[in-house]
Amino acid sequence: MAGVQDRVIVITGAGNGLGREYALALAAAGAKVVVNDLGGSRDGTGAGSAAADAVVAEITGAGGTAVANYDSVATAAGGAAIVQTALDAFGRVDGVIANAGILRDRAFHKMTAEDWDAVLQVHLYGAFHTIHAAWPHLREQQHGRIVVATSTSGIFGNFGQANYGAAKGGMIGLINTLAIEGRKANIFANAVAPMAATRMTEDVAPPEVLAALDPRHVAPVVGHLCTDELTESGSVFVVGGGRVYRVAQFQSKGVTFSDVPTIDEVGRRWNEISDLDGAEVGRNPVG
Repeated sequence: MAGVQDRVIVITGAGNGLGREYALALAAAGAKVVVNDLGGSRDGTGAGSAAADAVVAEITGAGGTAVANYDSVATAAGGAAIVQTALDAFGRVDGVIANAGILRDRAFHKMTAEDWDAVLQVHLYGAFHTIHAAWPHLREQQHGRIVVATSTSGIFGNFGQANYGAAKGGMIGLINTLAIEGRKANIFANAVAPMAATRMTEDVAPPEVLAALDPRHVAPVVGHLCTDELTESGSVFVVGGGRVYRVAQFQSKGVTFSDVPTIDEVGRRWNEISDLDGAEVGRNPVG
């Protein structure tokens, strides 16, 4: 077996936009795909089966293999049901692409607890629920591929997206740990920050910018991260408009104090502490 041939890949939020492109690309490459989509609006309200059904029909019409699922990723029961759909239809699960998402953009001083919770539940908790349900099966078979959809908002921040950025940044923390825990079981976990013209971004960037961001550019990178040949794990990639690049955290040389410093002593050496000249890729000092 090579590539994604006959691998069973669960894709959340696959009824539209990027998720749809991932499903089409993976199915065309020989994967068996679970197309999950709640069928709600961009802010997470509503539900329906039409979006997921349309993608499944498109895949099967082209000779591929896919089944639909309409459960919400926002609950543990929903995540378990999504993975169970793969087990019932195909007898196994080989990978999860945690792509489902909603937007509730607000300036932080206007953000409500409801806006915060709704976005965290779908993005961060949704990734946890689905991946956690699949994890025992991936460990048992000693094979698994995890891809989460992070965002440049989670990496660099963006006005009005404190909830979204926090959720997306949390997903990077998640795959960093999954990469460590999964490696001995041949489970690799990575994150992709897509830049694409979808209903999630239709009013976020100017039309001329969106015109250059065809979501089809992102799908081959996500597809590669699901392949048997993959050796990458714990990495973050920004993908859009034909460009693909890795983003990583760096650490400065820093300062070592021989004794507990005063606040003033820290202040005097602050430039040394924060200067990134000669920085190296960050690492966990206790890991």
